[in-house]
Amino acid sequence: MNMEKVLFGFFVVFAATLNFGFFIGDIADPNLHSGIELYSAIVIGLVATVLKLGDRTQIGAIHLATSLVADIQLIVAAVVFTVGQATMNPISAGVMSTVVSFSGGALLANVVSVVLLVIETSSFRRR
Repeated sequence: MNMEKVLFGFFVVFAATLNFGFFIGDIADPNLHSGIELYSAIVIGLVATVLKLGDRTQIGAIHLATSLVADIQLIVAAVVFTVGQATMNPISAGVMSTVVSFSGGALLANVVSVVLLVIETSSFRRR
């Protein structure tokens, strides 16, 4: 078993599941979307991105691209979330909808990354 591949797969799937956990729920209800989960998704996503930097294959480049897209979308969501919480209490439905929408875009990028991981793993042949 290749521990590097295990860690890579773990962080890719963990980033996707954290993002999904934040995304799920009524889009406008701030009580259903935890800021801690959003910030955790960013941290784990950034770790997954760093792990993808060493791969020089074509599929590795696509993995990196999807990870960067997810990171950027989650960072923008966190900025909007933080500014929304700082300026209004409670956060408005419109601002929460924007945050969740950015998270949804990141989730799509994470799903693409997980699908690529599954395809890459299933096409791997033992030597």
